[in-house]
Amino acid sequence: MIVIVMGVSGTGKTTVGQRLAQAMQLPFYDADGFHSAANVAKMRGGTPLTDADRADWLAALSTGLRAWEAAGGAVLACSALKEKYRTVLQAAVAAPIRWVVLHGAKELIAGRLQSRPGHYMGAVLLDSQLAAFEMPAYGLHLSVGVPLEALVANALAYLKSSSIDHASVH
Repeated sequence: MIVIVMGVSGTGKTTVGQRLAQAMQLPFYDADGFHSAANVAKMRGGTPLTDADRADWLAALSTGLRAWEAAGGAVLACSALKEKYRTVLQAAVAAPIRWVVLHGAKELIAGRLQSRPGHYMGAVLLDSQLAAFEMPAYGLHLSVGVPLEALVANALAYLKSSSIDHASVH
């Protein structure tokens, strides 16, 4: 099973993804680690990435997804802001990806971003991420305004359910 925990920066993708991976005994990967040095420098400087900037990143993630699926599955924390990015990621694997969509109030997310100094993805880029974000009609949608334990429990119940979300990206 491939699980992608997605949403704008600051929604808790990494934390939720790590907890899910641990509970499901799957490896965890963070898409942030697949960005080129040039992309990281651009974001650190407060410049949003373009679709062209993301092409190599999506290709690297697709390569990883194929390998992780072949090895038995994984959990990936990834912004996956646009439908066309999610389509690229889904095309990399045979089985439908299980999507966990994290979202919340801008003020809450901005506060989280401001409280993580040193990360290249700062609050200055939140508006551009929110503007680019295309909310999917599929997957499990969770508001991040609830305790972490509740987010993880709801996501685990969804992932362990026998029904797959057939409205997934194709």
